[in-house]
Amino acid sequence: MSEHVYKALELTGSSKTSCDDAIRKAIERASGTVRNIKWFQVLETRGHVEDGKVAHWQVTIKIGFTLEG
Repeated sequence: MSEHVYKALELTGSSKTSCDDAIRKAIERASGTVRNIKWFQVLETRGHVEDGKVAHWQVTIKIGFTLEG
């Protein structure tokens, strides 16, 4: 395994479906502009409740990516 230097960014994804979907959306969106994403860590999960039901998930994650050069 080669040695890497990582940079980390914090993102918050949202979904009406699930916390898993919120995570996937955040990573997929970030991968459009951030190269070499290698890992993620869930920092916080929260949601919005309407009429006694979960209406919306928000998940804050940290993603790590390798620096080039």
